[in-house]
Amino acid sequence: MPYVVRDSSGKISGVLEHSEVAVAEEMAADDPELKRFLVEQGLSSPDTARQVLAESDLKMIRLVDDLIDLMIDKDVIKFTDLPPAAGEKYLQRQVARKRLQIIVSEDDIL
Repeated sequence: MPYVVRDSSGKISGVLEHSEVAVAEEMAADDPELKRFLVEQGLSSPDTARQVLAESDLKMIRLVDDLIDLMIDKDVIKFTDLPPAAGEKYLQRQVARKRLQIIVSEDDIL
């Protein structure tokens, strides 16, 4: 069963798979109020939810890349601090992004 978080007016403001927040309230998956909230959020079907997550994942990948760059630039971490597999993936993405910059603008790169 999902857990919901409500705002100050009592409306659902978030949905959780587990009760991770003390204010989360367990709710039946087929509850009309929950269904209405999911439709309002554009998550009316599993396929739609998967699409939203996939789009979010792409944005998060870029964010993680940028955060790693920032932490390395500010000497918060060293590249060698990354686990070998993570460092290899990071380098592969950096090379691909640099090559792509030649073709398109930075804003278009994922």
